[in-house]
Amino acid sequence: MSSPVPQPRTRVTRIAQEAVDKARLSVVPRVRTRAPRVPFVTLVSLVLVGGIVGLLLFNTSMQQASFTAAALETQADTLAGREQTLRMELDELRDPQRVAMQAQQMGMVIPPAPVFLDLETGKTSGVRTPATKDDAIQLVPPAPPMPAVLAPAPTVVEVPPAAAAPEPVVEEQAQATERRKKNRDR
Repeated sequence: MSSPVPQPRTRVTRIAQEAVDKARLSVVPRVRTRAPRVPFVTLVSLVLVGGIVGLLLFNTSMQQASFTAAALETQADTLAGREQTLRMELDELRDPQRVAMQAQQMGMVIPPAPVFLDLETGKTSGVRTPATKDDAIQLVPPAPPMPAVLAPAPTVVEVPPAAAAPEPVVEEQAQATERRKKNRDR
């Protein structure tokens, strides 16, 4: 075996030695410090309570908005129905047949032959004759007579009065009374 080669020792200067001694770590006793729990618990509780209250307020406002929306939809449906009714009434009032009937009731007469006016020249074409109630066109013709087959004369049947017959209820009661008497006698 071979012997190890001796290594030259280097001498550390005195200043360096002091620096190394100061730089060495030393064990320090552990100091246990606890963070105060009361502020943390208070903060978490406030956040939790605030979140719950916020959710309740949000839910309440959403329900209120839902009720308002439902009421507005009902009102819109009612108004749409009313609009449709008014449109139908307006169409009925604008009906030319109704207007003509009302005009005829007021005394206006439809002429038998129309006369046309040319707006450019101002001349009329056709025979101008005054309209009278006798010559007027009737809007509603008279109702046709109903055929005899559809409106036959009524048939009357007379029933002779029947002879007075004894009432069956009275007879049944009399028979029941006789049976009771016979049952008692036995």
